[in-house]
Parts: sequence; C-alpha cells; structure tokens
Amino acid sequence: MSNSPVYLTQEGYNKLREELDHLVNVRRREIAEQIAEAKAEGDLRENAGYDEAKNAQAFVEGRIRELEVKIRNAYIIDDSDSPSDKVALGRRVVVQEVGTSDEERYVIVGSTEADPRNGRISNESPIGKALMGKRKGATVTAATPGGEIDFKILRIE
Repeated sequence: MSNSPVYLTQEGYNKLREELDHLVNVRRREIAEQIAEAKAEGDLRENAGYDEAKNAQAFVEGRIRELEVKIRNAYIIDDSDSPSDKVALGRRVVVQEVGTSDEERYVIVGSTEADPRNGRISNESPIGKALMGKRKGATVTAATPGGEIDFKILRIE
C-alpha cells in the first residue's frame, strides 16, 4: 500500500475507525475461537471448519492492515478550506446533463468513500475529475466509459 493521502470526510473516517475497532476487538476473537474449536476436533488436514476459519482470519488480518494504512494516511476533507463557489472535495454539486431536464446531485469524495449509487462520486472518477475546480454555470465534459457527457453546473452547496 502506498503512503499517498486518503481523502475522507469526517463521517468516512469515523466509519473506517469503527470497522477497524470491530475487526480488532470482535472478529479476531471470534475467529480465534473458531480455530480453537476446529483444532479440538482433531485431524486438521480434513477439517473444513479449520480451513474456513483460517481463510476468514487471513481476510480479516488483510483488511485490518488495509484500514490501518488508510487511517494513518487519512486527510480529513474540510470544505471550508476551499472557496464555496468552486467544486472541491466535500462539496455537493447539482448538475444537469446537457440536453436533458434531469438534475443530478453529487457529493465529491475521495475514492475510499465513493458510492455512485448514493450520489457520492470520487474526485478521481471521470465525472469528478471534470467537475473539480469548476464554478456554477460552467459546462464540463466528462469522458466516461460510455462516451463523453456534457454537464452544466447548476449549484454548488
């Protein structure tokens, strides 16, 4: 894992801390108990419960390391650090695809928190990249996998 900044909202940072806490203090203990129970059953070479518990342990330990790196490299997005009239990390932006009347609302977040189905797009995504740094009224072109899409920025919140 790299040591590049991981851009997070305070909410996203808190969620990562909660997940890490759960994995370290709850899941580790549960898996250790599963491994102990499987060992008590005897022959480990043909013990599916043991294999399953060891696989779960490997997954959890990998996730713990991943979360520790993200938390260590976290940069908390504070939208008050950027001008309120420009699209920036942490800002909500309302756009309209040129040629349609439908408005779309996005929150620009770091890639760790991206959840496009819930309107949270990464600053590294095609649409996020196109919007970053632009002002209300600007028309931007996003090079998406489905082709280029033009958006007009209606509001920045």
